[in-house]
Amino acid sequence: MQAVIQTKQLSKHYGKTPVLNNIDLTVNQGEFTAIMGPSGSGKSTLMNVLSTIDRLSGGDVWLKGQSLLALNKRALREFRQSHMGFIFQDYNLLDTLSVKENILLPLSLRKVKSPEMEARLKVIAGALGIEGILDKYPSEISGGQKQRAASARAIITEPSIVFADEPTGALDSRSATGLLEQLVHLNETFGTTILMVTHDPYAASYCGRVIFLRDGGIVSELYAGDQGQKAFYDRILDTQSLLGGGKR
Repeated sequence: MQAVIQTKQLSKHYGKTPVLNNIDLTVNQGEFTAIMGPSGSGKSTLMNVLSTIDRLSGGDVWLKGQSLLALNKRALREFRQSHMGFIFQDYNLLDTLSVKENILLPLSLRKVKSPEMEARLKVIAGALGIEGILDKYPSEISGGQKQRAASARAIITEPSIVFADEPTGALDSRSATGLLEQLVHLNETFGTTILMVTHDPYAASYCGRVIFLRDGGIVSELYAGDQGQKAFYDRILDTQSLLGGGKR
């Protein structure tokens, strides 16, 4: 498999406070991976560093074989726009644009031609089941629909990897399940690589792999393999119990 993300001895500190400690990690093309850990474990910082939002303090990170250390701020921004998609807990949809306009915005900024935009939209909207809300505005749709629209916006650029930061955190259980099922569908149908930070074992059980952090380091990993989602969920709960609370 081709590595989309690879780190070697990755570390991050703020002043004299260490947050990430010598992390070695590989995420391959087509994986759906969750990062879990207690508050203060470093999971959000790890995602920020991997997504180029924050700079590393030591070690190195390669994205699609490109070392982040070799890129200046402008090159990092262009790399992020070309190869990454983002799904945030608070959706980040623009209220003055329709759902369709929100989803197409990244392609419009790249001056992609209208026929190609419409073709991509048709496929993604169909996969996420949001064809019926494309002409509505964010204020007119539910939280679950907003998150699906945000997911479509992240996927439509055909990124190498999608970073999802607590994407189910603001959703009710029904909407959360619907979104997770759609992310699995996108992962399996389009081969989209997804890296998701979550505190929720239920959300993590939809992934193929779960990485556990504690005190800034990787302490355990689980793979779903041929297990069903319920059995994997139970294993995640057991691992959380064994690892304890960590740093709070």
